[in-house]
Amino acid sequence: MRESTADCALSGTSKVIAHRIRQARQDRGGVTVFVAVCVVALIGIIGVAVDGGSTMRATERADYLAGEAARAGGQAIDAADAINGRAIVADPQAATAAAQAYLRTAGAAGTVSVSGDGKTLTVTVTGSYDTTFLSVAGVDSLPVTGHGTATLLHGVTAPDQGP
Repeated sequence: MRESTADCALSGTSKVIAHRIRQARQDRGGVTVFVAVCVVALIGIIGVAVDGGSTMRATERADYLAGEAARAGGQAIDAADAINGRAIVADPQAATAAAQAYLRTAGAAGTVSVSGDGKTLTVTVTGSYDTTFLSVAGVDSLPVTGHGTATLLHGVTAPDQGP
């Protein structure tokens, strides 16, 4: 192998230094690629944390609305049975209408069901959360579901078992 005249003029130590300088020039931009990859990964992690936390808050809100809608429906009792002292039960149609009205007022959608004995109302709220960061990855929304139940009880200091 032929050495250039510039290399011949250099001493052994100088040759090592020159070799290292050439290697450093070949690695130029390596740190930039590493930093870019790390920044993209960090933004992805932040995005998952933000959208995940917001989805949890949306689920909590759906649970809250479902519980409140069930309580609102639980106020619609069958007046004839209550006045006669036969039972404290929900009027299924009035309870469903009251719970749906609450959901409409809150801007939510869901289903309402009344148990066969008329003592329990169950509300399920469904919706979605529109993502902020995950939309870049093609995930535009995440489903959200909330559940709430209200049980009709009768009594002053403790629930009675009824007449």
